[in-house]
Amino acid sequence: MLIAGAELLVRAAIRLAARLHMRPLIIGLSIVAFSSSAPQMAISLQATLAGNTDIAVGSVIGSSIFNILVTLGLSALIIPLRVSRQLVRLDIPLMIGASLLVFVLAYNEHLTPTDGLILLAALALYLGLLLRQSRHSQRLHPPGPASPRIWAPRISSLLMVLLGLSLLVFAGHLLLGAAVTVADDLGLSERVMGLTVIAVSTSLPQLATSLLAALRGQREIAVGNIIGSNLFNLLGVLGFTALVAPSPLSVSPNALDFDLPVMLGVAVLCLPVFYSGYRVTRAEGLLFLGLYLAYGLHVVSFTTGMPLAGKLEHLMLFFILPALVAFLLFSSLRAWRRQHKKEAP
Repeated sequence: MLIAGAELLVRAAIRLAARLHMRPLIIGLSIVAFSSSAPQMAISLQATLAGNTDIAVGSVIGSSIFNILVTLGLSALIIPLRVSRQLVRLDIPLMIGASLLVFVLAYNEHLTPTDGLILLAALALYLGLLLRQSRHSQRLHPPGPASPRIWAPRISSLLMVLLGLSLLVFAGHLLLGAAVTVADDLGLSERVMGLTVIAVSTSLPQLATSLLAALRGQREIAVGNIIGSNLFNLLGVLGFTALVAPSPLSVSPNALDFDLPVMLGVAVLCLPVFYSGYRVTRAEGLLFLGLYLAYGLHVVSFTTGMPLAGKLEHLMLFFILPALVAFLLFSSLRAWRRQHKKEAP
């Protein structure tokens, strides 16, 4: 069902982009991203109303990390992804800003209804920017005169979006139920369940959609879906959940000390990777997957009290992260010099 829903969603997005004379990137950042994030909204609301706020918050944090490191990494392994300049100049900085905003608002270990309104207001500003960009795209490529023959394919594309979304939501619900049962049997905490099992389950629609888009050669949809989903999860899902929650959402100290900084660091990591050549190579995809493996091992080993947690933390802090920062600085400097030479008269 995930594969079928993703196929319908990608096909409908391509048709809508052509019919509405919009770039596939805008469709990926908006319709595809928000549709594939619907399971995350449903799960977070259900968890909040049931009093499982650690699951509601942890699943959003874990999903944001999973989307970039795993979904983007696997998509790049299939085919190197071209990155639009708009993503580097606008959408990636906005995703970093959204991650930082959530970090700041959650610093007192709570997300209040006022915080939810702030996040939703930021989402409304982002949607306004997307609407402005879509109108600019339509001015560059004005559509022809409207007629029933033109509107009919648009309606059928919207029906395909709804059908694909329904399949994604239902399949995600089935996978979530199975994942929670397995996690309960293993004795995992709500925070770890939210960060790992539930985050992966709610991210499967994004994973299926981006992988299928990459296989079909729709690279802008593959990348735009990931960035747009993260923005919607952080601003829309967390914002609406905090707004309607019976009490302020609690944020665990462990999430503040480790998970939120990792989420912010992963968002920042996208900027130099995307900027160096405006593409994500297979080697960078492998790097993302390796980082997620290290993160997952650390979360599980720390929670279960295994001595592996301390060794992983020491390895990441003193060896892997310094080498990664040096490599990214070198790549960004080389890309800046190359572009500066091209722009020079």
